[in-house]
Amino acid sequence: MKKYDVVIIGGGAGGLTVASGASSLGAKVALIEKERHLGGDCLHVGCVPSKALIQASKDIFTARTKAKELGLDVSGSVDLGKVNERVQQSIRVIQKHDSDERFTSLGVDLYKGTGTFTSANTVRVDDQEIYGKRIVIAAGSRPLVPPIEGLQEAGFWTNENLFEQRELPEKLVVIGGGSIGLELSQALSRLGSKVTIVEKGKKLLSTEDESIQKAALSILEKELTIQLNSEVKKVEITSNGRKRVTIQKGNEQYTEEYDQILLAVGRQPNSKSLNLNVAGVFQDERGFIPTNEKLQTNVPHIFAIGDINGKFAFTHVAGEEGKVVVQNAILGVPKKMSYDHIPWNIYTQPEIFHIGMTEQETRKLGIKFSVYEVPLTDVDRFISDQEADGLIKIITDQKGKILGGHAIGNGSGDWMQAVIFAMKKGSKIGDLSQMIYPYPNHAAAIQRTADLYWRSKLFSGTLPKLTKKYISWFR
Repeated sequence: MKKYDVVIIGGGAGGLTVASGASSLGAKVALIEKERHLGGDCLHVGCVPSKALIQASKDIFTARTKAKELGLDVSGSVDLGKVNERVQQSIRVIQKHDSDERFTSLGVDLYKGTGTFTSANTVRVDDQEIYGKRIVIAAGSRPLVPPIEGLQEAGFWTNENLFEQRELPEKLVVIGGGSIGLELSQALSRLGSKVTIVEKGKKLLSTEDESIQKAALSILEKELTIQLNSEVKKVEITSNGRKRVTIQKGNEQYTEEYDQILLAVGRQPNSKSLNLNVAGVFQDERGFIPTNEKLQTNVPHIFAIGDINGKFAFTHVAGEEGKVVVQNAILGVPKKMSYDHIPWNIYTQPEIFHIGMTEQETRKLGIKFSVYEVPLTDVDRFISDQEADGLIKIITDQKGKILGGHAIGNGSGDWMQAVIFAMKKGSKIGDLSQMIYPYPNHAAAIQRTADLYWRSKLFSGTLPKLTKKYISWFR
């Protein structure tokens, strides 16, 4: 039996971070991956292909809408097969960075197959059993399939098979209005499908700030039919091969026929095949593996990172967790994983950015706070781009310390990075006003918002007396 300093189950973002980091420090590393290629869901059926699809749909949408505004006529239908060929090309290019050869050249032993615990220190892959002084579970997650009557028989798409499709459905129903559902719905709508989203919740994007929720619904309803407080109860196949879907909205039910169904109701952890009981590893009722601040499970030498620990299902979080595990498991230097300043984006157009607390969260906690909010119609660059739908909102405590930053706007995931840095360094909102922003750029939205802080302090009398000329400048 081969023995390793660390055995990693799962070759996605978190697992690859641990593998490269541990091997670079001289550890003997085994990496187990059940799929043909390394890279995980993010590379093959998640982040990368979805963003490639979104960009293709944006290209089509821009060509149709902007060309018409400028007096040009654009016509014709989209070939989904051609679009997905472009998607696969993006995957192939990035795959080179996550190739088997790269990791074997680092000294990592690769095992292709499903890893299953045989004890707290041993894992079986097919007919081989290996020993790990430390074991890292980074097995990821998969789409959740709800128990809807007739759904399995009717067939459906998920993110796992969408990027292989070649025929665009004329009418599509998307079950689930979270980030994945919204991104893919808008993309497919822009490619030419007539899309209806069925969302069980009473609000769209319930984890986002209320201002963002309202703005997102108003903007996205221009392209999509969004049914809130609704649930699919039954699916039937019609005589012509379409899917008859029964939807309950409030106390009423109605049926509608669609060409295809896309599921986007959430994720479930890939923990069932791990045989965790043999290793003594606890999992909750949903199959997620709880961890402490050092990302240890209840068995101290076994760690869990990425989607499977149920904290934040983001690639960038899995990567950061991987770095923490390398420090704890390989270097033996205690390191805690902090989730205080985790940002995320939703890649609709316009994009949605989130970091820190929402206004409703601060209100619920009884924190005294201030809100500084600016519509993008007040920012010159967005006006000149003809992309002024959206807003920016920064929430602070009474001393100006930033508690949360939120935005919906074209490219907000990029131009809001300064807010992430400010929160990480403990800077105040006033510091963001003191930066110089090249004119005209999108990040000037941050400056306009931060300037509101100084105006509020100036006119509330909390700043020293200033000259009339300086006061008029703030007005």
